[in-house]
Amino acid sequence: MTTVLLADDQDLVRSGLRLVLELADIEVVGEAVDGARAVTLATRLRPDVILMDVRMPTMDGIEATRRIVGAGLPSRVLILTTFDLDEHVFDALAAGASAFLLKDVGREQLVSAVRTVAAGEALFAPTVLRRLVRHYVARPPARATPGLAELTPRELEVLRLIGRGMSNPEIAAELVVSMPTVKTHVRHILQKLDLRDRVQAVVTAYEAGLVDR
Repeated sequence: MTTVLLADDQDLVRSGLRLVLELADIEVVGEAVDGARAVTLATRLRPDVILMDVRMPTMDGIEATRRIVGAGLPSRVLILTTFDLDEHVFDALAAGASAFLLKDVGREQLVSAVRTVAAGEALFAPTVLRRLVRHYVARPPARATPGLAELTPRELEVLRLIGRGMSNPEIAAELVVSMPTVKTHVRHILQKLDLRDRVQAVVTAYEAGLVDR
């Protein structure tokens, strides 16, 4: 069963999140009212996913994320916030967050996001993805991507779908292939293009013209 730690300073928000997740058979193993407590509980409980608010007293969610990731904990952080300001997005990514969603996300989307992140994928709200693309694509490319020519036609197709913000299950459904096959393609893409993560793959897909800007 997927385990989750909730980090939000509003009791009502935490109660609502707990209800949604537990109805979907996702176990909430702890709750934190600030970032400092989130770090402490993450260290002790080691949940699969931490739903992290940005604005909290004592220590904000960005710093808490930075400390959790820096400590090498296995937990993956999903930033869930009311705000989608650019600096929050970029700071969260720099801190090591695996996902960034807005609190207006629907129940089914939230549950799906938690499971997606727990499975090791990155995930971003569509508005956040657009901001990332505008931010990175607007800059001159730091380097060429000669490895693009080494990708097979299927790998290019997978890269295009990654650029559209699709998760592995969505790519598998789109291409009518198995999840292990998609994961293999993604791994090969990152290796051949010397990319650190899925976010860089999204940027590369746009820079290569595989996705309309």
